[in-house]
Amino acid sequence: MWTIFNRKRQYPDLQWMYADIHSHILPGIDDGCENVEQSVALLQRLEALGLKKFYFTPHIIQDMYPNTSETISNAFDRLRQKGVEQLAAGYAAEYMVDTAFDQHFAVNPRNLLCLPGGHVLIEMSYMEESKLIEKIAFDLQMEGYIPILAHPERYLFYQRDPKKIERFQDIGCLLQLNLLSLMGYYGRNERRVAKYLLENGMISLVGTDVHHERHVRALEIGILQEDVRAYFKHCTILNEELFSGVTT
Repeated sequence: MWTIFNRKRQYPDLQWMYADIHSHILPGIDDGCENVEQSVALLQRLEALGLKKFYFTPHIIQDMYPNTSETISNAFDRLRQKGVEQLAAGYAAEYMVDTAFDQHFAVNPRNLLCLPGGHVLIEMSYMEESKLIEKIAFDLQMEGYIPILAHPERYLFYQRDPKKIERFQDIGCLLQLNLLSLMGYYGRNERRVAKYLLENGMISLVGTDVHHERHVRALEIGILQEDVRAYFKHCTILNEELFSGVTT
């Protein structure tokens, strides 16, 4: 049977990203990989797609995934012991912007798990914009952090009016796109908004946001179907520039 894998031409792989700065590959601590074996298998397949370094960003959501520096560092150490030291560059967290985060940050402003250079990955519920989002972005910057808003194309309340996302750049946030959004994995609206953000030069960072094997499979197929890098011609992607170091 003829399949996409019979095509002689293959579009560019993901070497241009260099580093994946958003994933849920650390084992057993959120809705990502369940064990180390799964983590290693996904890392190897992503490496085969051209990615060189990985900064892992498990969820910290107080009522669902109350991770700490200890739980995340322990998962990271378990993974590195499986022979993937050259890929596993570091770890941070994906913080849910809610009241619990606001209270924690007020008490411990210097105790965040950051990507290199003081970059902090934040997210909101997909269903409703957090009333704290602009306050948190401002507070983070006042403490010397650089906030990164994760996957703005996936928030339902911005899909109706993606122009509203522009204000995050105005208040000093970087925007991170999920590559799977551009490939249509999540749906038409996510792909539409992803293309809007790219066409307007608003994206600075790209991540896989990989949780499981289905995500990796979608990436493997997606790069065979289309030259996704062509969509980024209006953007300056900072993955390699900001995150090419060895450790966090």
